Amino acid sequence: MFDLSEKVAIVTGSSRGIGRAIAERMAEAGARVIVSSRKGEACAAVADAITEAGGEAAVIPCNISSKEELQNLVSKSRETFGRIDILVCNAATNPEYGPMHQISDEAFDKIMGTNVRSNFWLANMVAPEMAERGDGAIIIVSSIAGLAGSRNIGVYGISKAADFQLARNLAIEWGKKGIRANCIAPGLIRTDFARALWEDPKIAEYIEKQTPLGRIGDPDDIAGVAVFLAGRAGRFITGQAIVADGGATVSEPL
Repeated sequence: MFDLSEKVAIVTGSSRGIGRAIAERMAEAGARVIVSSRKGEACAAVADAITEAGGEAAVIPCNISSKEELQNLVSKSRETFGRIDILVCNAATNPEYGPMHQISDEAFDKIMGTNVRSNFWLANMVAPEMAERGDGAIIIVSSIAGLAGSRNIGVYGISKAADFQLARNLAIEWGKKGIRANCIAPGLIRTDFARALWEDPKIAEYIEKQTPLGRIGDPDDIAGVAVFLAGRAGRFITGQAIVADGGATVSEPL
């Protein structure tokens, strides 16, 4: 049910953190993986680790804010492995921390462009090929920030809420062609992206107390969900947002 043999997966933002964990676990499940982020050297380290572990991976650097680079990512992936069966849109940005009225237009455009528009572009680039085969999985890594208001990461939350709707729309448009589209909504995970939060003792203590499982998440906690959604185990799930937050969003306020 979790075997990804013969499948080809593109994972954006996979040089570290959640993206790296997804790439490595999909490779363990048998997928041939395209490791992609802006820095080729960082991607190469991940691909080498996958290869040393007995998997198969290739590196295609890409800045997802560029439509041309995204198209190159898709084209080179097909040239390398012949097809694309799984797309994981993991790369994202959040350059601003603070109330929304302080966010510049440029920062707003960067967050929405990187976190939403690039996923829109990439999904539309790979979906027609998947539709021809009658099978495919598109997975967008969103966030529980898209499920609630925030004083400090409001625009980021808007972008992640938009990703939920993007997955729903993709599910409706492509479902009859065998394509499933879903989001994963992580809680706080120990990654470089969220380091400012989990390295703050007060924030970390609060989250650990607030979370029913009593801990901050690890990248593999999200990677397992991605493998599930990509394989036969998730074949009747589409248009959904799978929350993986240790129970934080259902907990009573402290």
